[in-house]
Amino acid sequence: MNANPDDTHAVYERQATEYDKRRSKALFEARWLARFTASLKPGDHVLDLGCGAGDPIARWFMAEGFDVTGVDFSEAMLSIARERWPEGDWRYADMRDFELDQKFDGIIAWNSFFHLTADEQKTCIARMSHHLRPGGMLMLTVGPSEGEASGTVGAEIVYHASLSPAGYASCLEENGLLLTGFLAEDPETQSHTILMARKI
Repeated sequence: MNANPDDTHAVYERQATEYDKRRSKALFEARWLARFTASLKPGDHVLDLGCGAGDPIARWFMAEGFDVTGVDFSEAMLSIARERWPEGDWRYADMRDFELDQKFDGIIAWNSFFHLTADEQKTCIARMSHHLRPGGMLMLTVGPSEGEASGTVGAEIVYHASLSPAGYASCLEENGLLLTGFLAEDPETQSHTILMARKI
């Protein structure tokens, strides 16, 4: 039986410390992060949507000279990020209805976007497109095929969902985004499925 998507927030609040302890800091994501930033430059503004405790994704962007805004709906996760980088821009918001009064050069949602239901993902893509400047980059981790699944955070089960690759391509196009990369279960990133797009 699949997990309930409504439970995701409470799970992250309870498991924040354990999740952060278990989360790989080895930057197996580096190759995709480099691809994502190939058309960006240091000083550009990146939104880390579902930033969690900020390590290693936001940390990588900051180390590379990008201006980073981290957004998460878990205060427990954000408190870890704020303790590590008190000078950082860490904001409490839910990716299902966030509204920031600014545009970004890039938006990344790594290990966060797939917690949304299929309908929520479609709405979120529209919201992310609205927050991207023309030419801005988007990168998400999604599922390899359409459907619902379960993952784990700490010792608890959490909800995952995905559209099909064609479904993502259509949704992106409808929102002024062009799919530029999709790799299912990349063995170099611990079998994550990565989607990359550009704002037209």
